[in-house]
Amino acid sequence: MSRTAVIVWKSIGVSVVAILLIGAVVWGYVMSPAAEPCRSMHYEIQNASDRLYLTEEELNKMLQTEDIYPVGRPQNRISLYRIESAVAHHPMVRTAECYITPRFEVKVRLTQRVPLLHVQTVGENYFIDTDRKVLPYRSSIQDNVLRVTGTVGTQFASEQLGDFAEWLQSNRYWRKRIHHLQVQSPHMIYIHLNDPEQPRIVLGDMQGHEQKLAKLRTFLENNEEATQDKHYTEYDIRFEGQVIGRNL
Repeated sequence: MSRTAVIVWKSIGVSVVAILLIGAVVWGYVMSPAAEPCRSMHYEIQNASDRLYLTEEELNKMLQTEDIYPVGRPQNRISLYRIESAVAHHPMVRTAECYITPRFEVKVRLTQRVPLLHVQTVGENYFIDTDRKVLPYRSSIQDNVLRVTGTVGTQFASEQLGDFAEWLQSNRYWRKRIHHLQVQSPHMIYIHLNDPEQPRIVLGDMQGHEQKLAKLRTFLENNEEATQDKHYTEYDIRFEGQVIGRNL
């Protein structure tokens, strides 16, 4: 064999080896877990059995809008951090944790924010949640939470009114009877009952509200017939040791 033929065969051999090596690298990349496409997207909503405030469809649409929806994408093009961050910033999400399973499924474990108080004033309509955060109004929230009208600032709503709403949820007697609060000022608050024919209650400020309402309950239970005959339109419970009935 001539020297020229030997050189040609060596060149061919080197080319074949190079092609095989490149093919092996490409094949290894294609078959690697990093290139395996995401098969599905699932959400595990921890407190959904109590009330569902958001849907998987809504969350998926949000991820698609931000161009981070993972289904069909290879793992090396999926940012779990961005998905987790986007879900966590949803107004109804309290916590979020994103991870990928060995079956190439992206999952998000999340908890919902829970409304505690509904504030409806002129130009304002929002909720305060159990963490005392402001939630924007959402029609999907149909909870029977305490409603507040009148002149209400977010700080007053999240602090003193939030304390009252938490107390009310734990009080079986008044929880069934109180419909909403009307706030004229932090020092003049009225309570309206579920039965519109019942007198409104002048609470005054929030200081000592438990004792004030306990006093009123005792008065009502001990004077049921007398209060029915007099047809009061208002009970004033601002003053210690007194329940003042008025006809306005």
